[in-house]
Amino acid sequence: MKDYVKKITELNMLILAASEKAKEYLSQENKDIEKATQELDKAESLEKEKNVYEKLIQREKKEAAEKMNQIPQPVSTSEKAFADAFRAGFPIHKNANESTPADGGYTVPEDIRTKVEQYRDAKFSLRKLVDVENVTTKSGRRTFQKRAQQSPFSKIGEGSKFGKRTTPQFEIMTYDVAKYGGYLPVTNELLADSDANINKILVEWLGDTSRVTDNYLILEALNTKEITTFTSLDELKHEIIVTLGQAFADTSSIITNDDGLFWLDTLKDSEGRYLLKSDPTGVLPNRLAIGTKLIPLIVVPNMDLPTENEYSATEDTTVKVDTTYYTRSGSGTAESPYKYTKVENPAGNPKTSNYYVVSALLVPMITGDIKEAVKLFDRKTLQLKLSDIAAVGSGDDQLNAYEEDLTLIRALERLDVKIKDSQAYVNCRLKLDAYN
Repeated sequence: MKDYVKKITELNMLILAASEKAKEYLSQENKDIEKATQELDKAESLEKEKNVYEKLIQREKKEAAEKMNQIPQPVSTSEKAFADAFRAGFPIHKNANESTPADGGYTVPEDIRTKVEQYRDAKFSLRKLVDVENVTTKSGRRTFQKRAQQSPFSKIGEGSKFGKRTTPQFEIMTYDVAKYGGYLPVTNELLADSDANINKILVEWLGDTSRVTDNYLILEALNTKEITTFTSLDELKHEIIVTLGQAFADTSSIITNDDGLFWLDTLKDSEGRYLLKSDPTGVLPNRLAIGTKLIPLIVVPNMDLPTENEYSATEDTTVKVDTTYYTRSGSGTAESPYKYTKVENPAGNPKTSNYYVVSALLVPMITGDIKEAVKLFDRKTLQLKLSDIAAVGSGDDQLNAYEEDLTLIRALERLDVKIKDSQAYVNCRLKLDAYN
């Protein structure tokens, strides 16, 4: 589908060029009707070709939706084998413990793994925006040439010696995939359920949990860069045009959430025209007019990319009924970040009680070439273990599989996310007034 979108973009440019050419022939003093007609015929032919690609995209979307359809479908032999393995308790796979014997388990077959990935991509996954490399080893290293400011050759007089030039410098990126996992409690009645339902439940759980894990690790990596706050479009323009520069001018995009989309969708130019442009075909993402460029806008749901609160100590000396107050704990360090807890029944003097209020909203607008910025290393292993006697958790969250007639499924995958080029993006936040 990605290739189709690229082709449609190219065709749109060719169609526009042909139309402009036709207008040019008609605007001349000696109108060239024949050449103008040829250009319009060319544009019409390109339109037909574009329509074919658009239909192919719609067909692929329909096929993908049908794959996720909840109507029971005939279960393949491999799916039946997977369901049978579930009923048998996911026996240890002989090749699943190549480096860590204690973590051996049932390795999910490739076709089931594919279904998991399809489900993961059915919701918003940041994985599709970054550079993903599938690896077969626990750790490794990659070499990149450092970006450097070149200086010109020196002028050399006749018979003089050549001056020494600086040699390219390189840097090493190391990766070390770590384990990420969790467990899912299911009733033992599921064991007797249909193969299709067993597969559906596991694929949905594994796919969505994997997606959330990817998103968390990618955002965690992006947030290692210092946050740049802005309050106006001109400040955002500066980050795109100057900070990112021409190196990423043609590949940059803006990643924001629903709050950011709302703000951008209200922006107008001096003539009252909206700056956010939509693609009439519905194939390309919305684009924001930044000077002479149209920057693609990628919108992530607030649930996956939340707006952050900025807090400040209140100056209120009496409790206001329309204000929400918070207390603060932690020391504000990376090891002990500030944590704000809502005061359920505020009383007394909020100022002397060291209460805090939300003073601003920080809307994420991560800007740049995220594929160049972030690299995800995927071990491509997804292992499962099952127990009907294990006890997990504590307190109210404790589960005892034996006593409660449950089956606990534990899933494990191995990933690592690294910043590949910190200059390829700006970790922006749009600062808005709070709604207090």
